[in-house]
Amino acid sequence: MTTLETPRSSGALVGIGWMVLTGLLFVAVTGIVRHLGSDLPAVEAAFIRYAFGLILILPVLIKLRFRYPGHRTMSLFGVRGLIHGCAVMLWFYAMARIPIAEVTAIGYTAPLFTTIGAALFLGEKLHVRRILAILAGFLGALIILRPGLEVIKLGALAQLTAAPLFAVSFLLAKRLTRNQDPAFIVAMLSVFCTIVLLPGAVWQWRTPTGTELFWLLLTAMFATTGHYTLTRAIEAAPITVTQPISFLQLVWATILGVVMFGEAVDPVVILGGGVIIGAATYISHREMVAAGRAEPKLPPH
Repeated sequence: MTTLETPRSSGALVGIGWMVLTGLLFVAVTGIVRHLGSDLPAVEAAFIRYAFGLILILPVLIKLRFRYPGHRTMSLFGVRGLIHGCAVMLWFYAMARIPIAEVTAIGYTAPLFTTIGAALFLGEKLHVRRILAILAGFLGALIILRPGLEVIKLGALAQLTAAPLFAVSFLLAKRLTRNQDPAFIVAMLSVFCTIVLLPGAVWQWRTPTGTELFWLLLTAMFATTGHYTLTRAIEAAPITVTQPISFLQLVWATILGVVMFGEAVDPVVILGGGVIIGAATYISHREMVAAGRAEPKLPPH
């Protein structure tokens, strides 16, 4: 190995390490939410998670010394909070009702929706190869859902609805990065998600137990740490190195479902997830090649 190659290889290994840790953290989040089940209303659970997250990022807001960014920018923050809050609520609903592996696999359709949204609203071109990759990804989703062969579960529909909402949230974040600090964007997401989820949480409020509050605090801590480790992974290595590693979450999620919750391994879900992962990986590669640089796909939590 030459001297010139060593830093690149070292950076790639560091990036892979951070991404593996990111995957484990977010699978821990899914495991906790699955453990909580459906006793606590989804909107209330999502609200408490973001309320705890807001407390955790308060030092960031103080350090950034909040300055009003302007009416238009605040409107974008508000719209993103509304969309992302609805997506998280749907994700919580899905996590309580369908196997972890299925939620994770369907969630990988978000980059496909992001690509479509970028073409529709940001004017990015869709070449034939990307269109074919998108179609392949949605074929993977159909494999998982198996319409006509069995009844499509409400949890699966909720996750499939959440995916394009997460995609829109990412596109809005991409727009905001033009003139806003990334840390401030994350902080504002917590602020507005908490506000958006509050009315639904009050409407369906059921006083949580101390145990439930403890688990939701852990959820917020794991999710916040996961965003940090994801950022470190992206800084250390290109997305073509780190993103395929992120798809190990499907492996971790499947193992977690089997070991902790007694969920059967569904070969059809694994097959469909593999098709979606292949399509999303190809699209990410083409995006990096076209842009000449890597951009992170932030997870939903």
